[in-house]
Amino acid sequence: MKNQIEDSVLVRDYISGDEKSLEILINRHNQRVTSFIYSKVLDRDITEDIFQDTFIKVIKTLKKGSYSEEGKFLPWVMRIAHNLIIDHFRKNKRMPKFEGNDDFNIFSVIGDDKLNAEKQIIKNQIDSDLRDLIEELPDDQKEVLLMRIYKDMSFKEISENTGVSINTALGRMRYALINLRKIIEKHNIVLTN
Repeated sequence: MKNQIEDSVLVRDYISGDEKSLEILINRHNQRVTSFIYSKVLDRDITEDIFQDTFIKVIKTLKKGSYSEEGKFLPWVMRIAHNLIIDHFRKNKRMPKFEGNDDFNIFSVIGDDKLNAEKQIIKNQIDSDLRDLIEELPDDQKEVLLMRIYKDMSFKEISENTGVSINTALGRMRYALINLRKIIEKHNIVLTN
């Protein structure tokens, strides 16, 4: 009975050219993926569009040979759907986007307690994107930035904890923000709130 075949086997069969395997996978996970998307966008047409885009991306990734069976197939598909939902909200400008001017404050996107589900998804994605960006900073800048933003430490406390002068800590923070802007521009990332 083909319904009992593992997802990983169906994925492998599809990559080997068995189109029917993909159909089985889509039918098997249709309800879960559709429900997940609908729970976020609350619109049947948009849900259908994002569902189709999700599987177009799945097919392209599988055909390119870029898929690796790290986890399970369904969580991977859900992650793609989740990212497309975020893209949908960003594209429709339902969230303001920051332009890269001097008033730009990357951390003004953190800290809104009263978030609805849509904003919460976007905030979670931004937080995740931000953590990835911060990882690209030099260690000394990353350390000061994390202490200041995430641990809410004063520059005096940072100075005492790192063993550098307050001016050095301030300088590292300034360079961390400058470098974050450069990384954001390099990767062409849009942060919304």
